[in-house]
Amino acid sequence: MTNASDMALAVDLTAATAAVTSAAVLEVSRQADALLGGRRIPGGPGWEEWSGSAAEAEWEVANQLVQLRLCLAANLDPLFIVLGLRRWGVTWEVIAKAAGTSRQAAHERWGRRVLEILDGYGTGELGGPVADDERDLR
Repeated sequence: MTNASDMALAVDLTAATAAVTSAAVLEVSRQADALLGGRRIPGGPGWEEWSGSAAEAEWEVANQLVQLRLCLAANLDPLFIVLGLRRWGVTWEVIAKAAGTSRQAAHERWGRRVLEILDGYGTGELGGPVADDERDLR
């Protein structure tokens, strides 16, 4: 092997992998915004009425559902999106529909990891508006 090949096989990828992942996450978000017609700009027209409204919450959930679909289509791990959706109170049924799978399959794929993050201390308390649909899937 040549020196360049040896270096290519031995170089530490940690920082570069983090940079690529960050770029992918930002691009997924940007594309979701574009597909839904763009985000409202803080301080822009209609911002005061929009900010904190039910319509804003609905748009945020829709945006994250698009991000989930984009991540899956691009073969990226959508855990951070599923986690966000659960924190918005979205059920496994809706997540499954966006993922093109069954509710049970979605829960089996992401449920344990989401639970470990949201209930890091094992108290059974997930906090926030997380949908109360875990029991029917165990």
